[in-house]
Amino acid sequence: MKKFLAFLLAALMLVGCVSFAAAEDVVGADADLVAAAKADGELVVYGSCEEPYLAAACQAFEKLYGIKTQFQRLSTGEVPTKIEEENGNPSADVWFGGTNNPYDALAAKGFLDNSYVPANASHLLSELYKDPNGYWYGIYTGILGFMVNTDELARLGLEAPQTWDDLLKEEYKNLIWFSNYNTAGTPKLAANLMLQMKGHDDGIAYLVALDKNIQQYTKSGSGPSKNVGTGQCVIGIGFLHDGITQILDNGYDNVGLVIPADGTACEIGPVAIFKGAKHMNAAKLFLEFALSPACVELADDTGSYQFLVIDNAQQPEAAAQFGLTLDAVWDGYDFAKAVTDTEQNVADVMAALGDAADGRFKTE
Repeated sequence: MKKFLAFLLAALMLVGCVSFAAAEDVVGADADLVAAAKADGELVVYGSCEEPYLAAACQAFEKLYGIKTQFQRLSTGEVPTKIEEENGNPSADVWFGGTNNPYDALAAKGFLDNSYVPANASHLLSELYKDPNGYWYGIYTGILGFMVNTDELARLGLEAPQTWDDLLKEEYKNLIWFSNYNTAGTPKLAANLMLQMKGHDDGIAYLVALDKNIQQYTKSGSGPSKNVGTGQCVIGIGFLHDGITQILDNGYDNVGLVIPADGTACEIGPVAIFKGAKHMNAAKLFLEFALSPACVELADDTGSYQFLVIDNAQQPEAAAQFGLTLDAVWDGYDFAKAVTDTEQNVADVMAALGDAADGRFKTE
């Protein structure tokens, strides 16, 4: 939080002296696009990253261009539900952050716009970090793993789980927190990983068995991480950069990070324009901004320590400090297959849980 407040103070001081031309230079945006975006005068953003990062990004964009920018933090499961209900008349212009699987599902249903190719997409480190049809572009990536309360494990005389299969041990019953398949992108990624790694039927069986050890399902994918340090959650499944936030920014030195030894998957946090956006030029300019160091380097300043996926940005030192590396990602993970299979995979998991899941999917 101290880093966030310090950033905001510095940003306000800096932005006060940023000229219109300098704003173009900071982001590398075309002057005609900037003028058209300013004529729109407004932008509405749904964000599924953590709120401090979302707020900093939107406030920085507004200060740079003088475009009134409203934002709302929603989980990656909530955004598709809202956009589908609005059926072509979206109440927001762009979607920022979260995990890519729900973006893929929304694109497949025709609710994302791919008419604009941002110039800054040329800085992406790999083709992996964008949708092949241009519906979304990646801004960060993060590793799925376990966060544990080391004090509670010691009190209980337990070792930290080291593999996905370890999570099924009887000794961890009612000690594990996960997030809700219906509202978060994190469990969708985990479902894809298990069904690919173990095969469809064995993957389903694994997730049904895991459910027996789950104490709490949270609305947001970051929910488990926020409760590990307090000891309310002893073992949380989620993205390890969220655990780093709890250690560095919230002072929980009793949080341990575990990269599953049997392999894991990574999220891609995208940015996208909604089909039918009311402020289309402002949305296009926001895409350019989101794919620039001016935006993505705010993550480190606001307690979000994901790996950045553009070649001209400074990576957060915290990831290396805690031994995180993308080498941990299982080399058999098929991102293209995940795009086509996610919705069915989650439906199959929910069907298999059946009555066992009745009342289990509580939210925070």
